[in-house]
Amino acid sequence: MDIVYLHDLRVDAVIGIFDWERRVTQTVSIDLDMAFDIAPAAATDSIDDTLNYKAVAKRVTAFVAESRFQLVETLAERVAAIVRDEFGVAWVRVRINKPGAIRGARDVGVVIERGSRGG
Repeated sequence: MDIVYLHDLRVDAVIGIFDWERRVTQTVSIDLDMAFDIAPAAATDSIDDTLNYKAVAKRVTAFVAESRFQLVETLAERVAAIVRDEFGVAWVRVRINKPGAIRGARDVGVVIERGSRGG
């Protein structure tokens, strides 16, 4: 299976467990690696035959911007479900991080994989 990817999608969202985090938006960075057979699109050269990463980006951005989760774990699960259910992706790796959330660390977050990579 081929991989269509979207990396460092930055979205401002309310995310976190602390009181101050519930009152402000923070930027999260999202990486998506999505298993998708691109052979049909390569043969036809048509966007209709592939995974439209612009559509994925728009949907995920809108969802994350409106979300109000406490945990990045929950956000990652919901993003994975959207990508798989709405875009027909058999396998997805979702990486979400909160840059600068921990002093001394560039970023912190989670990486999850859902589905079957083989299709």
